[in-house]
Amino acid sequence: MNLEQLEYIVETAKTGSLTKAAQNCNVTLSAVSQAVSSLESEFGFSLFTRSRLGAVPTAEGQRILQKAYAILEQFQDLKSEAEGYSNLLSGSLRIATVPVPLTLSIDAIIQFKKDFPQIQLEITEKATLDIIEDIKHNQADIGLIFVDDAIIHQHRGLHFGKLLVSKFVVGVSRQSPLAMRQSITPEELCKYPLVLYKDDQLLKLMDQFQEQYGQMDLLFSTNQTRVIQKVVEENVAVTVGVDLSFSSFTPIPSGNIVTLELEMPPGHAASSFGWVQPGTHHLSKPASIFLDKLKHQIG
Repeated sequence: MNLEQLEYIVETAKTGSLTKAAQNCNVTLSAVSQAVSSLESEFGFSLFTRSRLGAVPTAEGQRILQKAYAILEQFQDLKSEAEGYSNLLSGSLRIATVPVPLTLSIDAIIQFKKDFPQIQLEITEKATLDIIEDIKHNQADIGLIFVDDAIIHQHRGLHFGKLLVSKFVVGVSRQSPLAMRQSITPEELCKYPLVLYKDDQLLKLMDQFQEQYGQMDLLFSTNQTRVIQKVVEENVAVTVGVDLSFSSFTPIPSGNIVTLELEMPPGHAASSFGWVQPGTHHLSKPASIFLDKLKHQIG
């Protein structure tokens, strides 16, 4: 028994004719007839009742054909999967990400590059809404962002996934009196100069705080994380961000910056580190494999 023989009997059952099966499989009638006869001899019973009107599966043949259908479907799935991986010998993967600690994704990136060295890997660091726009306009294959219910609701045409729950914290200098605190409220935050990473979602949160608690002293916002780090370390201002992002400030382990929990008011759900992808089609094969590696790393 072999796959070719199974293909011939399945096609015979579909068409009800050995002649038509031979035509559809681009082989001779003799090849199909011999395949059927060989299998019948091997099994010890007839697969088809043959007449001038065609070929009709016997009761035993119907059960065999059901198995043959399943085997051929699994073989096709296996073939498609293998072809998908072979196509990874070339191509590209475009990842757009918010500033997060490299430890969240670097291992997955390195392993992906080792497994598929011919894939051109492009990684850009952007703000949340810029990443979402890139996904919408096919300028990125996958976006790594902080996901919350509001973003999911606003961009229903896209598909979002969550990987790791995060929370908002306030970064302060070790020299600041605040460094002795465990947490801080948004109302207390209004008393201190702020520097923020230039992300639309974070700035929107600060606007909401201002509406509720009064004017905040925002010195500036920037996409330069090292600038924010220096200003905070020298106790010029404090900053706000998700806890995972603060690990990207490499000097933190030495104690130059400490974090306090930001006591979020009711109605502000926790965000999660996750991903966004086009909602109209599946991820590309490279993006899908990278995401699997990232899930495995984090999970």
